[in-house]
Amino acid sequence: MFVSLTEIFCQIDDFCNNFDSNLQHFFLNGPTKKRRKACAISLSEIMTIVILFHMSGYRTFKDFYLLCVCRELRPYFPKLLSYSRFVQVMEYALMPLTVFLNGIKGKETGVYYADSTPISVCHIRREKRHKVFKGLATKGKSSMGWFFGFKLHLVINNLGEIMACTLTKANTDDRKPVPTLVEMLQGWLFADKGYIGKEFWEKLKAQSIELFTKVKKNMQKKIMAPIHSFYLSKRGLIETVNDQLKNICQIEHTRHRKPANAFVNLVSGLIAYAFKPRKPSIKNNKLRKPMPALTSN
Repeated sequence: MFVSLTEIFCQIDDFCNNFDSNLQHFFLNGPTKKRRKACAISLSEIMTIVILFHMSGYRTFKDFYLLCVCRELRPYFPKLLSYSRFVQVMEYALMPLTVFLNGIKGKETGVYYADSTPISVCHIRREKRHKVFKGLATKGKSSMGWFFGFKLHLVINNLGEIMACTLTKANTDDRKPVPTLVEMLQGWLFADKGYIGKEFWEKLKAQSIELFTKVKKNMQKKIMAPIHSFYLSKRGLIETVNDQLKNICQIEHTRHRKPANAFVNLVSGLIAYAFKPRKPSIKNNKLRKPMPALTSN
């Protein structure tokens, strides 16, 4: 279902070597120097372990680490830390994981889908006494009702590959982050009725992106080319991707005790999905690739 452990580690280790040599000079030093003992486990091993969790099928990271990593995978990671210590150092992998995710985006096909999905951090009835994400998480409403947490915005291509993503507060308008997400893309973007808006459509068109959505009941129906109607009818593809991210890669759960580790869990789950060799996609041999690039003129 996923690529091998060795292949994942080699890609991550090559990235970490390049990351350390090229990006360390951008980091700010603290006001005082402190003596710190070097961590026994490397950054590439930490990143590999947190990504493997989302491929393992385990429901909790503690069970995965103690029952799988410490027993079955110990020959691959000879200098393992204790579970409590590993949880402490996980947060140091957040920025490298984010940079790595940005470097493994999908292929530019010209056909893209946009959608958002809620990332709950607790049940909505416990929002007022929730403390872990106090000041970060907010209350929002989706098609499934009210939730407390964040909102994950995704743009994928017709091959099911993630092109861009961002995390916002739960009460953020779905349209707000889209222009930034599609900044480097050209072609057709298909979305639901929540993305309707004349100014929004014109803004995307100026970025060489043409938006297609279904119309609301009180709106006049638009004539659409057959190929556009076909791809719009397949908008459920991004819903399938969201479902796999939550139920297979487990990017969402309510057991977090630290915001940084929660974001590590989210980013590593997205990377785990990117490593899947078989993703949900749209395949139709009768249709040609539509690639008339739009211009702002």
